[in-house]
Amino acid sequence: MKLVECVPNFSEGRNRDVIDAIVGAMAGVKGVRVLDVDPGAATNRTVVTLVGDPDAIVEGAFQGIKKASEVIDMRLHRGEHARQGATDVCPFVPVAGVTMDDCVELAKKLGKRVGEELKIPVYLYEAAAATPERKNLANIRKGEYEALPKKLNDPKWAPDFGPAEFNARAGATVIGARPFLIAYNINLNTKNKLKANGIAFSLREQGRIAKDEDGNTLKDEKGEAIREPGLFKECKAVGWFIDEYRRAQISINLTNYHVTPPHDVFDAACRLAEEKGLRVTGSEVVGMVPLEPILQAGRHYLKRQTSSSGVSEEELIQTAVQSMGLDEVAPFDPKEKIIEYKIGLKEGKLVAMGVREFTNELASDSPAPGGGSVAALVGALSAGLAAMVANLTFNKKGFRAHNDEMNDVAETGQKLKDAFLSDIDRDTDAFNDILDAVRLPSKSPEEIEAREAAIQSATRGAIDVPLGVLKRTKEILPLVEFVALNGNPNAASDAGVAAASARTAAWGAYLNVMINMEGVTDSVYVERTRDEARKVLDSVQKESDRLLNLIHEKILAGKSGQGGNGDDD
Repeated sequence: MKLVECVPNFSEGRNRDVIDAIVGAMAGVKGVRVLDVDPGAATNRTVVTLVGDPDAIVEGAFQGIKKASEVIDMRLHRGEHARQGATDVCPFVPVAGVTMDDCVELAKKLGKRVGEELKIPVYLYEAAAATPERKNLANIRKGEYEALPKKLNDPKWAPDFGPAEFNARAGATVIGARPFLIAYNINLNTKNKLKANGIAFSLREQGRIAKDEDGNTLKDEKGEAIREPGLFKECKAVGWFIDEYRRAQISINLTNYHVTPPHDVFDAACRLAEEKGLRVTGSEVVGMVPLEPILQAGRHYLKRQTSSSGVSEEELIQTAVQSMGLDEVAPFDPKEKIIEYKIGLKEGKLVAMGVREFTNELASDSPAPGGGSVAALVGALSAGLAAMVANLTFNKKGFRAHNDEMNDVAETGQKLKDAFLSDIDRDTDAFNDILDAVRLPSKSPEEIEAREAAIQSATRGAIDVPLGVLKRTKEILPLVEFVALNGNPNAASDAGVAAASARTAAWGAYLNVMINMEGVTDSVYVERTRDEARKVLDSVQKESDRLLNLIHEKILAGKSGQGGNGDDD
């Protein structure tokens, strides 16, 4: 699957009819899915999040830019946010199956078409920028819409595509490719824009202009102003007053959350606000956010509480939302705000079922779900048990020497659990892919050849999923051994069930690998994969037997308690 995100920003945030017309133009393109529409009245700007395959997303973006040029008149536009065009900025972001270079080509393709067909000046930015000066959006947008007539007469600022002529109605558009940008606002208990700006200057990479004790600008030997850098790289920020919230905010763009995650900026803003006699009251994500920085935030705040961060995804999200006040001005619904949840990458049909519903479906006359999905489920149970024992041990009296290791075990167990859970649906989907391939037409020689190729490809897919499950069961056993030897003795039986479940999952996955081998014609692939699967199974079986014996002897020797829930101080 090739999936690209596109986040066009339109210079209209108040007129719902105009916004709906633009969004409708994009949503009407086959293969484009509108994930989020986030209008702001004070900023007079709407951020739209789209996803789709590369060709569809370019067409969808073009239709949105075209409609915006028809229904927005920049001569009448006023708002708090910097802007220079009806479609102010339109970045492409790689999501799945595409690279940043692929997105650069999409940006150029769209820019050329917008320039030629709509006669709108187009500048390329970020990864698509033709020169270093144009990489930063702020450089391109300096002076905003009002500066365009003069800028377009300067050869240095000739557009990358389109005419070097002022389009009074549509302005100019900036198109590019970038990593996921998190638009993030921090709320303050003040209406004072200048105080918010002061904190923003301290946070952002660009920092502020240095001044002496008398307030005079300090300059270098070339006569240029000296800047005091801010705290965070890949961070742009400004303070503003939002009338609809009746408060000042720090408006932040985090251009690479791997370098600067939101929770670090939030914590620093809290410290800086406190120094000014202010309070941070909460924050908000504008548009959508990837899952990972929210999970990072959850782990961060749990660790600050000296709590285990090896908890479920749901608990990590809840901790992040509560700690950063992400739902202060509007609800933070993970299914709407987190991109992986919104596009359905996180939860399949089977995983979403209750236990009774799943087992009823399993026991029906439907061929799927079957043993492969059950093997993945058992693997998830095994990893979950290992994480459970670690969490029952974490920060307990007499076991604190192992807190760091137990936290790592719990986190790893949770990640393995989630990976196994995703394979429950993947295994069933792979089986269904084989059925779809078998149903392909086979009347002509060409159709026969295409059908056979599809069957072979689908069969390999049906092998790859259980093979991945099999390999992953081996990763559980070191976790089980550590908690069995160093964990809460009251949970020894849980560690034993984890070891036994890992072996069951391995056998189930192995059998599914082997039975699907019958449909593969590539003998070299078959021999290599069979040999690999057998070696992994033998290793898991040997190690799980050893651990079961170890745990059994420990329980018989009376070195464990009676319950399975552990005890607190």
